[in-house]
Amino acid sequence: MTQIAQSRQPTGGVRHLRIGADAAGQRLDNFLIRQLPGVPKSHVYRLLRSGQVRVDGARVKPARRLSEGESVRLPPVRLAERGAPVRPPDAVLQRLRSAVIHEDAHYLAIDKPAGLAAHGGSGLAFGVIEAVRAWERHPYIELCHRLDRDTSGVLLLAKTRPALLRAQAAFRDGAADKRYLALLCGAWHGGAREVDAALVKERLVSGERMVGIDDEGKSARSRFSPQQRFVGATLCEVEIFSGRTHQIRVHAVALGHPVAGDRKYGGREQQVPWRALGLRRMFLHAHRLQLPANAGFLPLLLHAPLPQALRTFVDRLSALHR
Repeated sequence: MTQIAQSRQPTGGVRHLRIGADAAGQRLDNFLIRQLPGVPKSHVYRLLRSGQVRVDGARVKPARRLSEGESVRLPPVRLAERGAPVRPPDAVLQRLRSAVIHEDAHYLAIDKPAGLAAHGGSGLAFGVIEAVRAWERHPYIELCHRLDRDTSGVLLLAKTRPALLRAQAAFRDGAADKRYLALLCGAWHGGAREVDAALVKERLVSGERMVGIDDEGKSARSRFSPQQRFVGATLCEVEIFSGRTHQIRVHAVALGHPVAGDRKYGGREQQVPWRALGLRRMFLHAHRLQLPANAGFLPLLLHAPLPQALRTFVDRLSALHR
């Protein structure tokens, strides 16, 4: 079902957006941000405070939940040129079409390539979500979660709002089973090890954003289980019980075993041997995602095998033992 039915108005004039089933239950401010790409959030909230945005003719607060059938009045808004949507190259669109690993009435799952962001922003003109929307196949499509730009693997998108809320609740409540494969620097001693350390985002003097461990940050827990041992490296399966930015990478450093190929947290010098052996990316891959059954939804289990480049690198490490 189409998310909104939009009245025909001259470009730049007042618009009245009819709320459809897929937008029902969404916060008004989030709805507006989606409808006004390129408009700063501060301006969106200014429109709300001044009463220029109305629902069924009434002034409402930003957190107001929308209902199916309501009409949202939008005043004329000038979109910033730099915020105008950019159509991803056809090669990117085709690459993602071939990376689809699952699709049903509720979800679309993609084996995201390393180097492609989940979404645009912060200097990136587009990401996976913008590319999928450019297919023009889905009336409604939203990211259920994020993956780091340099991480490959299972990325889940929702085709309906109820499916989005189901997935977000599973991630928020710790009901989702999220597992990664990571090659960690150094010889691993013993079996599985767990890290329970809160994380906080920091901005350095250089302007680069980093994540660090801080008791005042957001709770984060990861379990690292060794799967294969090599000379100077260990392949681990990592299960995360939260979904914080750069969680695995920072927790791996806390264990003294940074992710191979991670020059942001692992240190450039420590990564030199891996580049010499042919590793050209960070060795972190989301290989499994499972959502439990929920009212109206069956269990969902998704797998993405290691990319060929990482499999080749593992074979190269294995050969060093022979």
